[in-house]
Amino acid sequence: MAETHTPATSAQVDAPAQVPEPVEGTRAGGDLGPGASTSSATGATGSTPRIRIDDRADRVVATLDRPERRNAIDQAMIDELHALCEELEERPRTLIITGAGGIFAAGADIAQLRERTGDDARRGINATAFDRIRRLPMPVIAAVDGFALGGGAELAYAADIRIGTPRVRFGNPEPGLGIIAAAGASWRLPEIVGHARASELLLTARVIDADEALAWGLLSSVHEPDAVLDAAHAIADRIAANSARATILTKRALLAPRAEHPAIDGELQAELFDSADKRARMTAFLERKKK
Repeated sequence: MAETHTPATSAQVDAPAQVPEPVEGTRAGGDLGPGASTSSATGATGSTPRIRIDDRADRVVATLDRPERRNAIDQAMIDELHALCEELEERPRTLIITGAGGIFAAGADIAQLRERTGDDARRGINATAFDRIRRLPMPVIAAVDGFALGGGAELAYAADIRIGTPRVRFGNPEPGLGIIAAAGASWRLPEIVGHARASELLLTARVIDADEALAWGLLSSVHEPDAVLDAAHAIADRIAANSARATILTKRALLAPRAEHPAIDGELQAELFDSADKRARMTAFLERKKK
């Protein structure tokens, strides 16, 4: 159940002073090797990693960690996200994505975006990484605190489940910078909040607060900042208690186009009906009912 909190006013949400300035400057970066479990790990080229990884048996916590750039998403962070996805594709586990310093991600790195060309746009640098996250075998949970703007918002949209804090601010200010939100917002946001609401946000570049995001279904619950990660772990605990294979196939069904249903449901269910795990879990259930 969402915790109660004092709603922010419309003026508070829309005030330009509250929106972080476009991020400037970048650093050369390297890949973050999957499986790193300490915050002091360094990238392959010796640069400071953009993401801190907490690698556990049934889940991975990935913390976006560029506090000096408000966790802006640059090429090095995209490279690290790809490396993380490769690990989770080979060894599926639930992924929790969060941000350091009370900010999820204030957007893509504007200094890099300014220099990108039409050919870069066609490559879909951020879109490809976010789509890979969306299609990970196991669920992805975004624990959002503070600003999730531009590319940061689109990263959160790629998650299966989003929870947040009262400090959450979602928005896609791309048109104000002369571009569109091209890393998932134009198709994922309508799926989440509906076409009319998505149109308003993307066409006006308005920033919404946690109350509105919760009411629209963009967030499924709101928690105090010091409790949001615990809430994400509680969700991951519930996922871990279920059959991993059934969870993977449920996500596969959810991502399948409407035209593939109901045929795909029957095929996925057929695999599970013939599994030893299904028989063991149902037998245990029936034995408990006898007691």
